[in-house]
Amino acid sequence: MWVVKLGGSLAYSEHLRGWLSVLADAPAVVIVPGGGPFADQVRQAQARWRFDESSAHHMALLAMQQFGTMLCALQSGLTAATTPEELNAVLQRGGTPVWMPASMVMAESVIAHSWEVTSDSLAAWLSGQLGADALLLVKSVPLDGLHSNVDMLMEQRIVDAGIAGYLRALDIPVWLMSARDFARFGGTLNGTMDAAMQIAY
Repeated sequence: MWVVKLGGSLAYSEHLRGWLSVLADAPAVVIVPGGGPFADQVRQAQARWRFDESSAHHMALLAMQQFGTMLCALQSGLTAATTPEELNAVLQRGGTPVWMPASMVMAESVIAHSWEVTSDSLAAWLSGQLGADALLLVKSVPLDGLHSNVDMLMEQRIVDAGIAGYLRALDIPVWLMSARDFARFGGTLNGTMDAAMQIAY
């Protein structure tokens, strides 16, 4: 099983449909949607009204679900799922589940209610909950010139500020791919990693 975090920055990307097509055809993939423009609206509202971090955290989770709902509407074979049981049931039917995180994450007291913990960290956390074999983060940025070390990626704001702790609780390979490389995802699944960068953590 692969957990694939599809960055919210792809919400208006020309590459989005390509990714959805290859993910829908891939075996045993769980999609974690980013927040993208939906989460940006939460940030703007919080900056205007100064409401608390816990409320913003909950709203950002719902933003992920908005993007996830859009993904399911755009691609047949994608199905919204909330719990590990639902995610596994979709996989067993041969479908591709899209995780709706709000209820599961809000029930987990160890997850900080903070903008440092976004869909990157949550994808890593879910990977541990599911016993996934690998985690892939799909970002809009090109990989050229990026450092593979997670601390450097955090410093460059390629990944969120809380992910290192979640990754270090895992014992699986973690990869980074650029949005433009969707056509090479199948090779990544089959062990040809020339289009992906492994993150050192």
